[in-house]
Amino acid sequence: MFDQSPAFNLLDHNTQHWQGMVIYQIYPRSFKDSNNDGIGDLAGISSELKYIANLGVDGIWISPFFKSPMVDFGYDIADFCDVAPQFGTLDDFDTLIRKAHKLGLKVIIDQVYSHTSDQHQWFIESRKNKTNPKADWYVWAEAKPDGSPPNNWQSVFMGPAWSWDTARSQYYLHNFLREQPDLNIHNQEVQDAILETAKFWLERGVDGFRMDAVNFYTHNQALTDNPELPFKTGAKPFDMQSHINNQSQPETPLFLERFRALMDEYPGTFTMAEIGGENALLEMKEYTRESRRLNTAYSFDFIEAPELTAKLIRDTLESWAKYDDSEWPSFTFSNHDRPRAVSRWARNTKEEANPQFAKFLNMLLLTIRGGICLYQGEELGLPQAKIPFEKLRDPEAIANWPDTLGRDGARTPIPWLEAGKNNGFSNTTPWLPIPPEHSSLSIEAQNENANSCLAFTKGLLTLRKRHLALRYGSIRFIETGEPIMAFERSHGDETLLCIFNTGSSSAKHSILLDGYVSLLALNTNISELELPPTSGIILMKTD
Repeated sequence: MFDQSPAFNLLDHNTQHWQGMVIYQIYPRSFKDSNNDGIGDLAGISSELKYIANLGVDGIWISPFFKSPMVDFGYDIADFCDVAPQFGTLDDFDTLIRKAHKLGLKVIIDQVYSHTSDQHQWFIESRKNKTNPKADWYVWAEAKPDGSPPNNWQSVFMGPAWSWDTARSQYYLHNFLREQPDLNIHNQEVQDAILETAKFWLERGVDGFRMDAVNFYTHNQALTDNPELPFKTGAKPFDMQSHINNQSQPETPLFLERFRALMDEYPGTFTMAEIGGENALLEMKEYTRESRRLNTAYSFDFIEAPELTAKLIRDTLESWAKYDDSEWPSFTFSNHDRPRAVSRWARNTKEEANPQFAKFLNMLLLTIRGGICLYQGEELGLPQAKIPFEKLRDPEAIANWPDTLGRDGARTPIPWLEAGKNNGFSNTTPWLPIPPEHSSLSIEAQNENANSCLAFTKGLLTLRKRHLALRYGSIRFIETGEPIMAFERSHGDETLLCIFNTGSSSAKHSILLDGYVSLLALNTNISELELPPTSGIILMKTD
């Protein structure tokens, strides 16, 4: 029987273009190497934009390609307004923008404003002394009388979030690596400099920004200790605190309003925020409120979930109905920072290697309500690569070995050719090894297979563009119970019904399907009331 609860956020003619977009995330080091140095680059991206456009996505998000010592592979930026030599030049970026726009693709780029590299000129000047013009551009603090850090804040990457600087005889804050000092965004001059950075790229034609670690922008200026949480075996020190003082301060939304005012000077642009942590949902709402701040945001609900259940999907989607419905969420199942969903959610190695499971995940992702980020390789169903310790490059993985395997397994190069040298990614040894199991999942191999995950995902993206209910529509969940999940997507006169079995065995449903026609079925059909495991069907109401 259908749930009679009201549908939420039924969009009207005021719907914005970015609300229905599917953005393809590119990790540039691993997409395509054009100059055979083993590292992907901007020219490599440009050379394969037709492949991306042919997928049917609406745009691309490029992870950092800016000048950087690459301690954290680009998220430690030494110059916000220049391209790292290994990725190319500003001219290469301008070429990429022109080609992408010619193909109808939007281009958004990462902006990392919570911190810089310790090699950034701002920090080099700031650390000279306590009186220089940029002395207050970073978060500096005196040591306690015993010489220890000013408080108990912990770094995401292990150890205290404070490092001693001998030049200033003070500690500086770094919520991530010690080579990533935190900017003091409480300082209006820092805000002004950030806005100039954004304007630099907007003037070059970017369509928007993915904004990294937004809830780390501001800190408690009294430097109050964080409350300790109960000890958990295997947890990192960072995870054993409630982060109420080193992030998520009330000044952050005020800066976002300044940022939005700049974005509004460039019609058609948009912003998407990354927000993690214990209060992610509330902060997503706060940071996208009333069209005065950011356009959309995504949290880690899915990319950190250890298992896939109908309850996970429903709770995450319906949580947006509990507040003001005017904001628009975004979702992703995988990215460059977390293990690929195919491996993380597979219940065994057989399921992980089964293209059926990868198709199922993409079908689910592309039918839920919200903006969608599709991480490179998801269209191929790539599993997480297993990287031996001696070949790890990720500083987090090396620091935490063997407790966590790190991020390298989701960052291995894309396999373009099945049998080509380095699978067509590069003519020389790539910066990370390409696992043998990825070869049979190459783009070349899947392009020649009408039943491949790639072909199926292209069909899903075509369906999503054809039916406004999937792009912009409301969502209403139907009471079914685990492991069946069903929901309606509605927009205008169109209603689609999506039914999935998220379980590992067959399960029956009692939904009446009279008056519906099947648009797409995976391992099932409209006449079956018992769905096989990891199967799904999309139907359209005809009466």
